[in-house]
Formats: sequence, C-alpha cells, structure tokens
Amino acid sequence: MKLTVLNEAGSSSEMQVSDGVFGAAFNEPLVHQVVVAHQAKARQGTRKQKTRSEVRGGGRKPWRQKGTGQARAGTIRSPLWRGGGRTFPASPDENFVHKVNRKMYRGAMRAILSELARQGRLVAVAEFRVDQPKTKALLEKLNKLGTPDALIVTDGPDDVLALAARNLPRVDVRSVGAADPVSLVRHEKVILTSGAVKKLEEMLA
Repeated sequence: MKLTVLNEAGSSSEMQVSDGVFGAAFNEPLVHQVVVAHQAKARQGTRKQKTRSEVRGGGRKPWRQKGTGQARAGTIRSPLWRGGGRTFPASPDENFVHKVNRKMYRGAMRAILSELARQGRLVAVAEFRVDQPKTKALLEKLNKLGTPDALIVTDGPDDVLALAARNLPRVDVRSVGAADPVSLVRHEKVILTSGAVKKLEEMLA
C-alpha cells in the first residue's frame, strides 16, 4: 500500500509501505489485551487495607464465651464487625503485571497502525522539527495539519521538539522505540516522520 507524505512546502508525495504493517486486519481482542496489560504494568501498587490484626484496638474479648445468648466473639475488629479489618485486604505487594509475548505486542502494534491508516488518523510527513523549543512554533505546525491533539513519532530522540510540546497537554513526542499501543490509541492523530515509518517497518515486519 501507499502512504501520502506531506512536506512543509504544502506539496505531497507517495511512499510505498508494507501491507503487513500498515494494511493488517484489526484484531480487537488482541489490541484490548495488550493495552490493558500495558496500563496494568504502569500501576503504582500503593493501595493498602488493614487485616484484623492491623486495625487498632480489639484486644479485649467483647463478652464471655458462654452464657450470654449472644454469638461468640473474640474481638471487635473481626471482619464481620463494623470497623473491623478486611478479610482479603488490598496489598502494595500485589503484582499487576500481565505477560504479553513479543508476537502479541507486535501484532497489536500492526493492528493499531493499520486501523489508524484506514480511519485517516495517520499522517506521514517528510520531517517534523522546530528550530527552537517554542510552543507557539509547534502549535503553528500542528494547526497547518489540522490536529491540535497528536502523537508525534520521530525516528530518533528530538529534545528541542519535546521541549516545545511540554506545555501542550494533548501533544506527545516520542521516538519510534518509545511509542507503544496506549500512546497510539490515546490521541486523535498520529504523525509519523518518513524515517519513523521505515523504522516501524523494520521493527514490526
């Protein structure tokens, strides 16, 4: 298949790309599984609840074992009581990582890129850079492309471009190696430089 590549002069050309990377079928269950796994991996795991032994108080037996007619009780911090500990508390030691095979990850990336291309949300440019780390200069470029909400994927790290995008909440700049399924689906449009397209083909072919 062919991608239309735009340049700063306003003209365009066509670039031959791999059908396997940019023309693959969309596998929704696979994409969902990989995106959920990627988000789960980013969890901090700082939640904490208390067991019956960690809740303050409850050292005294509320009433004697027999003779009151009440159900037997040994502590007021039992999980059955209001104010008691949890039976199965959340722990910061919980592991949220879901295993994703390399083949699955690459398949999800191909499916997402192909679906973006079909929806017209994938924009290829000859190059995308700014001379100075100025937000205004970057906004002007994005407005020309008609997309204030975008992920910009370059073939290598670009510190100047990253600084220019730092104050824009809906703009993210990443190199090819740092682009992931979550960042691809999060934005309205994905802008790829021609160098990034070639590297993606090498990585995902």
